[in-house]
Amino acid sequence: MKNTLYTLLEVLIVIVPVLLAVAFMTIIERKQLAAMQRRVGPNTVGYYGVLQPFSDALKLILKETVIPAQSNKILFYLAPVFTLIFSLLCWGVIPFGQGLALSDFSLGILYTLALSSLGIYGILFAGWSANSKYAFLGSLRSTSAMISYELILSSAILIIILITGSLNYTKIIEIQQSVWFIFPLFSVFFFYFMAILAETSRVPFDLQEAESELVSGFMTEH
Repeated sequence: MKNTLYTLLEVLIVIVPVLLAVAFMTIIERKQLAAMQRRVGPNTVGYYGVLQPFSDALKLILKETVIPAQSNKILFYLAPVFTLIFSLLCWGVIPFGQGLALSDFSLGILYTLALSSLGIYGILFAGWSANSKYAFLGSLRSTSAMISYELILSSAILIIILITGSLNYTKIIEIQQSVWFIFPLFSVFFFYFMAILAETSRVPFDLQEAESELVSGFMTEH
């Protein structure tokens, strides 16, 4: 029982700061986009609008749950859960310092790539389970795009694996004590960074959920 509580505490110590970081990165992104588009952006909730992400989260929690009558209700509920769980599980092998990792897995990179690939199923199920042709077409578009971006992402990571001869995050970090790989491999990092933006549907790679074109794509009914 004591070990279980200790493990649960470790998981919370990792997950809570990650979720908070996502919330504040969201407000930073919205502020930056507003500045680029000559808009005000969030500025009412909290000082300079910094509490807007928490207000949005509370709004989503309190909103009425509307499920399409002809949808597959089980998959409709589970689709976003799949994507969230797979994304959070990836943090289990990320080392935050010397000995500061939930699991110092020897195949950490392979584990991360596998989970990121499984996250695609959540998007596919989200579109298919809604029984809406618009959501389904959006999910197919998003899935094909993510698979394409995964190839670029995996190719960039493969170069690091070939250089270090390891799939362990801790060993790869220790090898970079003399020089960070970002300097000699800056061109690879550029493609890797672009693939990350595309994989997470950030601007200008937000084609999967482009509201002006697809009415939020695979999330149309969610």
